[in-house]
Amino acid sequence: MTTGITKRSVMIAGHRTSVSLEDSFWDALREIAGARGQSVQALIGAVDAGREGQNLSSALRVFVLASVRDRA
Repeated sequence: MTTGITKRSVMIAGHRTSVSLEDSFWDALREIAGARGQSVQALIGAVDAGREGQNLSSALRVFVLASVRDRA
């Protein structure tokens, strides 16, 4: 398991923003997006649209956690 934090630039609702996440969360987002047949960017956009004032990186971590819990 890697523990590094990687910052990536993504396009959300027509504007660029950067997101910093631990590598394991990026891996999980890729897996979830693949299982849903969508791109990671589209998945991040969907999470972004549903967050309520929460920091995007935090919202993505909570989304991944919820997805993992749903699978268990």
